[in-house]
Amino acid sequence: MAVPAWLALAIAIGAEVIGTSCLKACQGFTQLWPSLGAVAAYALTFYFLSLALKSIPVGVAYAIWSGAGTILLALIGFLVFRQKPDLASTVGMLLIICGVVVIHLGSHSKPS
Repeated sequence: MAVPAWLALAIAIGAEVIGTSCLKACQGFTQLWPSLGAVAAYALTFYFLSLALKSIPVGVAYAIWSGAGTILLALIGFLVFRQKPDLASTVGMLLIICGVVVIHLGSHSKPS
């Protein structure tokens, strides 16, 4: 069964967010379970990103993947790790959200 490209991209984003959260928790790969979680999550990330790239242009997919990941990780940082973004970070993330929306809604390019 083929995974739809946008679903594959969403799974890649989710796995990347989990992997990066595990990187924070593994404390330089000194904690076994978070370290294994990071490696497994990044393996899933790149597998599903490669599936998404079959149908979504690489620039569009990467912009959405990195932008959405940045926003989700900032939210996790705030909720889980108690990290508070300053005004500049908040404005920058709002601009990222705007950029991802523009790319998603306005891009009509096709992968080669």
